[in-house]
Amino acid sequence: MRDDTIPAGGLLTGMVFAEGERPVFSPGDKARILARSPVGHYRVPTYMRGKFCTVEKIIEPAAVDNEEEAFGRNAGSKRHYYRVAVPMSELWPEYKGPATDGLRIEVYETWLERVPA
Repeated sequence: MRDDTIPAGGLLTGMVFAEGERPVFSPGDKARILARSPVGHYRVPTYMRGKFCTVEKIIEPAAVDNEEEAFGRNAGSKRHYYRVAVPMSELWPEYKGPATDGLRIEVYETWLERVPA
């Protein structure tokens, strides 16, 4: 009899995931929100672009990229969203409040790039 249970580590040995099936980032990862200016529908506020952040949470389950879907280009491909924390001093350099203050926003995976810790 074959045992198809998932081991304690959570992954089956030799399993290969499709692109977008597993999150690119993990909680605690340092990232930067991309500073691009696409034409049309987008969900990242202008004042957040180019800012450094820390990934706080992976939003599950993976979802359809609504930016691409708005133009009919996605065909149901799914990626991950992340809740990220942007320090207030990153948004307002003259900010005098506690260093732990930050703004949280949920950002689609294709808007984030990894930065060294």
